[in-house]
Amino acid sequence: MKNLVDVQYTDVIVIRVVLDNLNTHNESSFFENLGKKEAHRILRKLEFHYVPKHASWLNVAETEIGIMDAQCTDRRIKDRELLTREVNAWTVRWNRQKRKIEWTFTKQKADEKLGKYYVI
Repeated sequence: MKNLVDVQYTDVIVIRVVLDNLNTHNESSFFENLGKKEAHRILRKLEFHYVPKHASWLNVAETEIGIMDAQCTDRRIKDRELLTREVNAWTVRWNRQKRKIEWTFTKQKADEKLGKYYVI
């Protein structure tokens, strides 16, 4: 986050950060790791948005990373170059399978459950 504030987006008013709900993804982590003054400086530029705990696209991404780990990277890989080649080859094979996600959370269910959060 420090890099986002100090290097990549120095000229913006606010940086919107989308996070999952991991217990370390909160402002107290900044204070624990950066100290009070530096944490306040960084946090002034950040605006956190948390993904829903259920039916999140992030769960899908985490599932795919788990599959990749089980099928490809669950071993010692000697260097970054080999890791890159292995992951790229796995990704090509995985994408050729054209697997689909079976969504059970319909738009209607989303509207019923999350409608109160919609900005109109």
